[in-house]
Parts: sequence; C-alpha cells; structure tokens
Amino acid sequence: MSEEPEVLVEQRDGLGLITLNRPRAINALNHAMALTITEQLRAWAADDSVRTVAITGAGERGLCAGGDIVAIHRDAKEQRAAGHIGSAADSATGEFWRDEYVLNALIGRYPKPYVAVMDGIVMGGGVGLSAHGSHRIVTERSTVGMPEVGIGFIPDVGGTYLLSRAPGELGTHIALTTARLKAGDAIATGFADYFVPAEQIPALLTTLQSEAADIAIAKFATEAPESSLVAQREWIDACYSGDTVGEIVDRLRGHAAPAAVAAAGDVLTKSPVALQVTLRSLRSARRADSLEAVLNEEYRVSIASLASHDLVEGIRAQVVDKDRNPQWSPADLSGVTAAQVDAYFAELGARELGLTIPEDN
Repeated sequence: MSEEPEVLVEQRDGLGLITLNRPRAINALNHAMALTITEQLRAWAADDSVRTVAITGAGERGLCAGGDIVAIHRDAKEQRAAGHIGSAADSATGEFWRDEYVLNALIGRYPKPYVAVMDGIVMGGGVGLSAHGSHRIVTERSTVGMPEVGIGFIPDVGGTYLLSRAPGELGTHIALTTARLKAGDAIATGFADYFVPAEQIPALLTTLQSEAADIAIAKFATEAPESSLVAQREWIDACYSGDTVGEIVDRLRGHAAPAAVAAAGDVLTKSPVALQVTLRSLRSARRADSLEAVLNEEYRVSIASLASHDLVEGIRAQVVDKDRNPQWSPADLSGVTAAQVDAYFAELGARELGLTIPEDN
C-alpha cells in the first residue's frame, strides 16, 4: 500500500484547496512539497474555474512547523566541513531554499485570493507559505513565530519583510527573542488578517467553494483577542530602536519594566552572530521596496548561514541532541566582528536568487 502524497490537491467547485499532508512532522515543508505547491498555484492562476485558493494543514497540530530541519543540519555539517560557502547554493538545501523563496514571492503576488488557514503551529517556512497571502486566518489555537536565531539562523522566507513592517519595533522584538504570537498578536503585527474559531474552519472552506473570499470569511470571522504585545509597545519601541544588539540589550536591562529585563535574558541565549546579522537584515528589509528585493538578500544570508558554525551547533543543541546548551562561536556579542556580519551579505555572483517584480504588477 502506497503512502499518501505529502501535498493533497483538490478542486472543489470554485475553490482550489492545498493541504500539507505530513501531520506527524507538523506538516514540515520539504523541497518536493514546495515544488508541488508552486506548480499547482501556477496552474490555478491560469484556470478560470478556480476563483479562490486556500492552503491548510492535515492533523490537529498546525499548518506547518517550518522546513525539514534534519536535512538542513546534514547539509550544514557538510558545508561547514568544506570550510567555504562557494558550493552552499548548489547543495540540496541551497536548491530547496531557492525554490522555496520563489514560491514565497509567487504567493505574495498571487493574482487570485489566497486564503491561508494559520491554525495551530505556524513557524518559519510555514510563515512563508501563509503570511504573504491576501487573506490570512488565525484561530484560538494559532501559534506563529520566526524561531531562527535560536538555532543560529536568520529569519528568511520573507520573514524579515514582515517583521520589519510590524508596528514600531515589535518585529525586532519578535525576531531577537523568537517570541511566539497568538492570534491577537499575529493580527496586530501584520502576520494575519482575520480571526475565525477553529471549529468554523471546515464550514468556511465549504463556503469558499461558492462564495467570494471576502464574503465567505466575513460570515465566520469574529473579533480577535487583544494583543499582549501591543500593550507593551512603550518599552519595546524604546529599547529595540537601538542601533546595535548590544545597545538594545543594555536598554532592556536598564528598563523599569520586568518584561524588558526578561527579554534581555531571552536575547542573550541566542546566537550572537545570528542576532547581529538579523538586526542588520531587519533594518535593510525596512528600506526595501518589495518582497522580492528582501528575498534576494535573505537568500545570500541563508547561504552564508549554511556554512556557519552556529547553524550546525544550534540545530544540534535544539533538535538533534536536545541538550538545549548550544556553544555559540563567538560566545557573546562582543566577539562578533563587522567582517563576520558583512560576510553574510556577500553577493553570490551567478548563484544569486535574482527575483524581480513581474511586469504585470
């Protein structure tokens, strides 16, 4: 008996429905899945019988927990052993990221309503599949986040684009602490648009078969819970507007709010070099004029990360050995040099991602 496909594709009247189908792995995204989704989205874009596209995840745990971290760890170890980043873009992970980021850009400019059901866990690559869509739905079970700096990586899949456009410095706080967003937070920070109770999702998908996306969602959306993050904007904006991670940590430690002091502790457990690169990525993304431009830079940063010590060590500590005791290199912020940070943004020549804005946009 053959296994079920990792991506289920259905056309239900006017709805094209994509279901990520790896429930035991919380629907973690791999290369083959990204290619399947891209191919189907392109086909439906040209199909007049499909009015709306929706994406959801199988099982009860979440839409998508991110990328295939075990495969990334394997390639990262190989690239680290090679001692250079020249071939990282040609590795299996480098090729996966290339196609994944192409998919993220496609979602960001999809010509039809793209309804992302962000129920349950939505992390990393799952954010890339959902938060660039036109209609983004969270439920009372949603937990949304970009946890990359905790494994020595940097927010990607257009994550720095989204984070840099959150109100004030909320995105910087989320990125540097890997804070998890519940439904109200996700809407307030621009990662989602609507709150729909989880029990109503099946009925919503049925209604999308015959009704326009805006009309269908309006029938089920209710008032979102309040955002606990927005309530803390005073200290978040004051502290995270610093020019360097060190300055941010000093401001957090010196602030009267207990939550600020706790945030400083959270930041300091993360990879020092990943923190420095992430802050620069966020500031750069804030100035960028398109998702495509941000993805192009994120690809450079991701490829450099693939040959780094901290990505290998971070995945080992958090996912493989699970000792939760990563030995970062450098071990603290003071040891990170400008040259180390600059290296993450080096141009890749013929291996650049090279996304451009489509002419019909």
